[in-house]
Amino acid sequence: MYQVSFVCLDDLVPADHEYRKFANVWSFKNAEKLLGKIKTENNNQGFGALRLFKCLLLQFMENLSDRDLAKYLSDSNAGKWFCGFDLTEITPDFTVFTKFRSRVGTSLLSEIFADLKQQLQNQGLMSEVFTFVDSAHLIAKAKLWEERDKALALKYEKLNNETLPKVAHDKQARIGAKGKNKYWYGYKQHTSVDMQSGLINKIAITPANVTDAKGYKHVAPKTGATYADKGYCIQPCQIEAKRRGLHLAAIQIRNMKTKNKDLDSWYSKLRAPYERVFSQREQRVRYVGIAKNQFACFMFAIGFNLKRIVTLNMPDVHIT
Repeated sequence: MYQVSFVCLDDLVPADHEYRKFANVWSFKNAEKLLGKIKTENNNQGFGALRLFKCLLLQFMENLSDRDLAKYLSDSNAGKWFCGFDLTEITPDFTVFTKFRSRVGTSLLSEIFADLKQQLQNQGLMSEVFTFVDSAHLIAKAKLWEERDKALALKYEKLNNETLPKVAHDKQARIGAKGKNKYWYGYKQHTSVDMQSGLINKIAITPANVTDAKGYKHVAPKTGATYADKGYCIQPCQIEAKRRGLHLAAIQIRNMKTKNKDLDSWYSKLRAPYERVFSQREQRVRYVGIAKNQFACFMFAIGFNLKRIVTLNMPDVHIT
């Protein structure tokens, strides 16, 4: 004799599951409207834009490849629930995600990120009064042996930012340096963090040879004070801060006449708690080119902010 049981997917996801908290933190109404701008391909192969966007969100939060994401959605009840799939519904094949990312693009994703930021600001969870700004280096995807062979064939004696893009797999990446001994080929992630909540306010990608001071303009807040390390105390950053009417609280270089060691030590202590944002970022990029890696940075920032909100001891947070 067989017993038949009727199971609801909602009952299979624990009440305190992290994904339930994510769903409470962010109202996807505006995101769904923005995603409606996408030129659909049979309604995104029948899955709908919002559901596929939530799939990509899980991909970056769980650090999954396209193939791993497809398997995860097939196996995970919580993943199905969050993305809006039924228990027995067929979930997307891995090939769907690549096409959908291309249709969303960086520009539209920036609007979605701005919508989440606005919702958080409306709830008083994010502000731009005190902002921490810093950068992180990202290593580009490379095909080292092929690139070496091309360089030898072209008889390049030196590989620098003029010659390397001619042979490199990622032609938009550049050689960056930190100090005298640390070099990498790739990009630089510039990030501003709200010091009230530890949430990411802005995030931008540039080639690795763009200095922190020049990259500041991409993530500078609209108001308030910016706390930063000595890479931001030089003229390009000072000019940008003055133009925006911001107070620049950057640690000064040792040989500056106005250097105050006690003040700089205090700045360092203020900045320390917000370094976690950069420690959680993978140093190797997923994609080739600035646009695709900017897309990845926006997704990283959205995922980081959602995870951060649910750990801020705010059980009643519900954004509408």
